[in-house]
Amino acid sequence: MKYLLIYLLLINLLSFFTMYIDKRKAIKNKWRISETTLIMLAVIGGSVGSILGMNIFRHKTKHLKFVFGFWLIIIIQISVFIYITSLVN
Repeated sequence: MKYLLIYLLLINLLSFFTMYIDKRKAIKNKWRISETTLIMLAVIGGSVGSILGMNIFRHKTKHLKFVFGFWLIIIIQISVFIYITSLVN
């Protein structure tokens, strides 16, 4: 459980700062981080960091696939976590 928490902390920090970096690149009209990368970071556990980054930096907030997609990913992740922990107990 300790390693899972460390992983989740790190992947969420990475997701958060990736949203920041992509926002800065968008402002400067530079090469951007792909939407696939942003979504995959959320899928592999960085959904909380992605949502925080999206809202704090006001990045991708007009894209429904991000607004609803990140929340859908969190709901699925919580459901899977509850299911797995119920199997262990």
